[in-house]
Amino acid sequence: MLKLYNSNQRNFLKKLEIILNERKLKQRNQSALVRKILDTVQKQGDKAVIKYEKKFSKIKFKTNNLKFSKKELIRISKSVDRELKKSIDLAYKRIKIFHSKQKFVSYKYKDKYQNELAYKYSPIERVGVYVPGGTASYPSTVLMNCIPALVAGVKNIYLTTPALGSSINPAIIYAAQKCGVKEIYKTGGAHSIAALTYGTKTFKKVDKIVGPGNAFVASAKKEVFGDVGIDMVAGPSEVSILADKYSNPEWIASDLIAQAEHDVFAQSILISNSKEIIKLVNSSLKSQLLNLPKKNIASKSLQNFGLAIYANSINKILKIINTVAPEHLEVNFKNSKDILSGIKNAGSIFIGKFSPEAMGDYLAGPNHVLPTSGAAKFSSGLSVNDFLKRHSLIKITKTGIERLGPLVINLSQHENLEGHARSVKIRIKKDG
Repeated sequence: MLKLYNSNQRNFLKKLEIILNERKLKQRNQSALVRKILDTVQKQGDKAVIKYEKKFSKIKFKTNNLKFSKKELIRISKSVDRELKKSIDLAYKRIKIFHSKQKFVSYKYKDKYQNELAYKYSPIERVGVYVPGGTASYPSTVLMNCIPALVAGVKNIYLTTPALGSSINPAIIYAAQKCGVKEIYKTGGAHSIAALTYGTKTFKKVDKIVGPGNAFVASAKKEVFGDVGIDMVAGPSEVSILADKYSNPEWIASDLIAQAEHDVFAQSILISNSKEIIKLVNSSLKSQLLNLPKKNIASKSLQNFGLAIYANSINKILKIINTVAPEHLEVNFKNSKDILSGIKNAGSIFIGKFSPEAMGDYLAGPNHVLPTSGAAKFSSGLSVNDFLKRHSLIKITKTGIERLGPLVINLSQHENLEGHARSVKIRIKKDG
C-alpha cells in the first residue's frame, strides 16, 4: 500500500525531494483560466459571479439571490442537531481560549535623546472567509478561520460557500453565526475570490481573504495577492507519522487513513526505525480501508502518494522530517525528547499515542489552517497575528535630530541620495 523507501540509500534526501516535488507538479496550474475569471468578475460584478457559479455548479434554474437573508440564516441554524451544536460550542470555546493567548501587546519607549519609538497593533477592517462546499463542507473550517480574526478584533467578517444550487450544511451557518459573521454568500470557486477582492453590488470588498479551497481557489488567491492579503496558498493536506516498535500499528494506520480520505492528492507518510511496524501498518491499512465510506479517495491517495520510510537513526529521522516539512507531524515514539528538540520544520506537532491529528482538526485548540507542500520551512499556521497590522511610530526630538541627523546625512550621501540628506540638514541648520 505505502511505497517503501530506505533512508540508507545513497543521496536519499535528494531523491525524497524529487518524490515530494512530483506530487506538487501533478496538481495542475489553473492560472490562465483563473485570470480570465478574475478580470470578468472585476468588470461585470454579480452578473459574472452568477454566470460562473451556474457554469461550474451546473445550475439549471434561474436565480440572482447570492446572499443568505436573515430569515434563511435563522431557519437553517435552528435545524442543527442539539448534540452537534454542543460539539461546535465546545470547539468554539477551546479554539478561542487558545487564540486569546496569542494577543500581541503594543509598546513604546524613549531613547537617551527622548525620541519616542513605538510599535502599535490594529485589526484588519474587513476579512473574507472562503469555506468549501460539497464533500469538504466543514463547520470546523469556519471556526478555525473566523475565531482568530474575532480575537484580533476584526469587526467585519464575511463568508462565502457554495450553496446557490444545493442545500448548505446547516452546521456551517450555526458556526458562522456563533463567530459573528456579518454576511454569508452562496457561491464558491475563483469567481467568489474575485468578488471578495474587488467587491460587487452584493459582495463586500475585503482587505484579506482566508480559507482553503480547490486548485482554482488556491490559484485565484495567489493571483489576487497584492490587491488583497491572503493567509497562504495551501495545497492538499498532509501528515507524517513517526513510529517505533512500541507503536500500535492499527492506530498508526487509522491516522494515515484519516489524512488520506481528505483528497486524492493528500499525502500520508510513515517514518519508522522498525521494518516490522512498517509491515504491520501496511497490513492494517488494507483491512481498515475495506469498510471506509471514502475508501476510493483514501486508497488513491495512499497508492499514489503514500510513503513508508525506514530510518535507523535519530539523525536520519530528523533530516527526513525537516526535508518533508509536513503540515501535520505525529511523534509516536516512546522516547521523543531528542526528536522534538531537533524538529525545525512542521506545521503542527502531535506528541504521544493519544494525540491523533484528528484532535487538532476539531477542538484541541491550536489552528488547523497550516502550511503545506514544504511551506512549513518558512511559514506557520493561521494565528491572531494574521489579522493584525503592525505600525511603527517615530517621534524625534530637537536634540535627537541634532545628535543623530549628521549620521543620517553621512549614510544618505554615501547612498547618493542627496534629497534625503537635505531633508535632515534643513532641520539642523543653525540660525544666522
